Amino acid sequence: MSFKNLIFRNLVKNIKNYYLYVFALIFSVALYFAFLTLQFDPSMDAAEGSIKGEAAMKVAAVMLIAIVIVFLIYANTLFIKRRGKEIGLLQLVGISKRKTFWILSVENMILYFCSMIVGVFIGFVSSKLMLMILLKVIGIEEVATLRFSTEALVQTVIVFAVIYVIIMVKNALFIKQQQIISLFHTTSTSEETKRKVSVLEVIMGILGIVLIIFGYYLSTKLFNGQFTTMELMFMVMVTILASVIIGTYFFYKGSIRFIFNLIRKKDNGYLSVHKVLSLSSIMFRMRSNSMLLTVITTVSALALGLLSLTYISYYSAEKTAIESVVNDFSIPNEERAKQFSNLLEAEQISYTKTEIDLMNVLTDLSNVLEDSEKRQGSDNLKLPMTVISDRFVEGIDVAEQESVFINGNTAIQSLMTFKKGLFTMSGKSKKFELNFIKYEDKRLLPMRITLGGFPVAVVDDTVYQQLAADFDPEVKNEFSVYVGFDIDKSSDLNKANQIFNDLNLGQWAGHESQLDAFMKQKMIMGLIMFIVGFLGLTFLITSGCILYFKQMDEGEEEKDSYTILRKLGFTTTDLLNGIKAKQLFNFGIPLIVGLFHSYFAVKSGWFFFGTELWTPMIIVMVFYTLLYSIFGILSLIYYKKLIKEAL
Repeated sequence: MSFKNLIFRNLVKNIKNYYLYVFALIFSVALYFAFLTLQFDPSMDAAEGSIKGEAAMKVAAVMLIAIVIVFLIYANTLFIKRRGKEIGLLQLVGISKRKTFWILSVENMILYFCSMIVGVFIGFVSSKLMLMILLKVIGIEEVATLRFSTEALVQTVIVFAVIYVIIMVKNALFIKQQQIISLFHTTSTSEETKRKVSVLEVIMGILGIVLIIFGYYLSTKLFNGQFTTMELMFMVMVTILASVIIGTYFFYKGSIRFIFNLIRKKDNGYLSVHKVLSLSSIMFRMRSNSMLLTVITTVSALALGLLSLTYISYYSAEKTAIESVVNDFSIPNEERAKQFSNLLEAEQISYTKTEIDLMNVLTDLSNVLEDSEKRQGSDNLKLPMTVISDRFVEGIDVAEQESVFINGNTAIQSLMTFKKGLFTMSGKSKKFELNFIKYEDKRLLPMRITLGGFPVAVVDDTVYQQLAADFDPEVKNEFSVYVGFDIDKSSDLNKANQIFNDLNLGQWAGHESQLDAFMKQKMIMGLIMFIVGFLGLTFLITSGCILYFKQMDEGEEEKDSYTILRKLGFTTTDLLNGIKAKQLFNFGIPLIVGLFHSYFAVKSGWFFFGTELWTPMIIVMVFYTLLYSIFGILSLIYYKKLIKEAL
């Protein structure tokens, strides 16, 4: 047989056996090329000019390359080990290592670059659809057209050519370092099959579960006001991260074997064929795959968490804009507010006007702020605070010696817990002692007006006038009045917004349009959500393929066992039921652990990103689970084929 025939036969065999690897390679090229096509598309200019979309896309492209490189190198390593016997046979019949490497390189090159051509074509065809999705998500009114980017093609070819060279170098090192005898055992030594569960594994298993639970517990306490300094909060974050990651590693290294061993002991060693094919196989293999599974679980949790948080921000964009800007238009300047109202009247746009006098006063909140001693290291805590009169607040009428806090921001409330008690407000020459009675959920002023979302103190009008008369000029008081406009008819809102922008009022501090704030939030978070989703989908496909490849390896190693079980009289259905349980554990455990990790990560600080938690988070997790399940189904189909071939 000539070398050409040998290469051709191997190529056909590889396509048949490694179709998912070819699919993953095509998918990686298509995804990367489509991503670059978006980056160079003129339709993205609107996003790039306002929110640095080009920089975000470039960073995402680099991360995408990193994911693809790791995946392709890992997949190639699995496949070169699976072909160890074939490489050993080639050397056994007298073919040199150099010639063997040449055969594999030509074969791999044909497979690799043919997949690249197909991937570029699919990426080009799908780029319009992706652009349509992106423009829809970020709210840009542009028509998506199908464009072929030469820059994207050149960059894709260079990147994947470099990856191919790296793969070939690893293959050359593998062939050079292996002896003929060792090549026949590359697959049989890849998994650990130690039967006895050691004391160290029991300790490690229990410790892994404890560390994960401890990390979850700390995450629930992270933003509840207990950790009051940035240094302490940073240390807690590092502790949570280390605890969960190390706990996950120990969980795969010892907990699985420990738990499954308890199940085996409970059955007194008499296991059904279902448990033999599921529990026994998993407990002997998951330990050796612990590092890989830890990485997959951690990155899956990271992808899920980031995508959930960005979707929370995107999903909550409108409500966030309403809470942060309050009125349709915020103009904390009487002269510019008058100019704006004159133009509204000229255009016959009816509106409702809100005017509030305000000032910033230095306050001592040490008696009403929880853990104030921990925050400052003393009994004194002085902060500037926005103060308004109760005559501007409908439904609130406080006594002369009392005060109510309003306008709280969710993130601030999570970091600062207030309690009833006395606090002081300082003027230039005298102090006013007031009794804080409650924190009321009422929003009256925009966040930018109230010192970044810090609560606003409502006091009796008499006290307010006294504070104003004794005002301390050293306290920064950027805004002395707030003027808000609400357009009566929603049909006039766009016209009013155009007037606001024509006057260029947005250039001034605190001057905001609620509609513009919503569109800006939607554009920023839409682009970030698209990029994170893009990277998350890439990692989902690559990690799912890696787990599938591992199942292919395990299936080939266990094929003899299936033959024995079939000869003993077990049916295909009996074996498949056990394999179903096995795949449920193999794919389900990393998925469930990743979902739990991401849930507690998102739950601890979601309120910094939006106003809605459950709906966006559940949508992301369900979608991720459904896509992940596809690889479990594919592996089940592969095992079904192996079982049928067992006899």
